[in-house]
Amino acid sequence: MGTQNYNNHRKYYLPHHFVYLPLLLVLEVFGIYKTFSDSEDQIVWILFSVIIFLIFYLAIMIRQHYALELQNRLVRLEFKQRYFELFNKRSDEVEEKLTFGQIAALRFAYDDEFKELLEKALHENISGDQIKKSIKNWRADLHRI
Repeated sequence: MGTQNYNNHRKYYLPHHFVYLPLLLVLEVFGIYKTFSDSEDQIVWILFSVIIFLIFYLAIMIRQHYALELQNRLVRLEFKQRYFELFNKRSDEVEEKLTFGQIAALRFAYDDEFKELLEKALHENISGDQIKKSIKNWRADLHRI
């Protein structure tokens, strides 16, 4: 893998994003097609389409919910630890003033930029996306979900 930066930091899980979900999408399209083209078994195909849609929806929502909630907790914990290491103080007051997007974006900055961008986030209220775009030396996170 090349050097991680703002443009390539998103990660995909191949079986989920490129096999399972597309297969469900194809089945959903097929079910909708059969609903309108097969008048004899229309109720069966409507039921089929509804069930496939629900499986598709649940597959997206459950996977995202569990993974993101755990990742968010770890990102906050990482912020607390890093703040303590850099400033030798608890981060409770500072963390309350930041949005999760700002906290998450700060983890891509090395320590010198972290301090600078943290000050900007606190005093100028720059967004997480603006923080990411301001990072000159990107600190890769290769262990994300």
